[in-house]
Amino acid sequence: MVAALRYTASLPNAGDLAELDQLKRRGFITLLVGAVAWPIAARAQQRLPVIGYLGARSRDLDLPFIAAFIRGLNETGYTEGRNVTIEYRWADSHADRLPTLATELVQRRVDLIFSSSSGSAVAAKAATKIIPIVFTGGVRSGTSWFGC
Repeated sequence: MVAALRYTASLPNAGDLAELDQLKRRGFITLLVGAVAWPIAARAQQRLPVIGYLGARSRDLDLPFIAAFIRGLNETGYTEGRNVTIEYRWADSHADRLPTLATELVQRRVDLIFSSSSGSAVAAKAATKIIPIVFTGGVRSGTSWFGC
């Protein structure tokens, strides 16, 4: 006698269908949330531009100048902490500190160095050949002049 295997296909009951439906819904919601969150997370990982502010004097003495600097940034669409970061370094009227402070800004990999004095501009120029330097006034460095 040959034994016959009998296969009986059973249809899922209503409880199994509801569970399957719930899993599909969860998967869809997870996919949807991931699709929405991904661009937000990608934007959050983008680095804000960083301006290095190299001040020869103290913060207190430069407050009016800083206020004008911030106002100028705002007028061009930049707001500190929102779409630009500013790294401040102060020499506190000790010119011998400027080269070290300029090097700190270069090591911080700022996108631009802003200087409010000729001494800090010269220190910044000596610290980098790559990062743009913006400053007020004119400066003679070696045999060349640069200014704004």
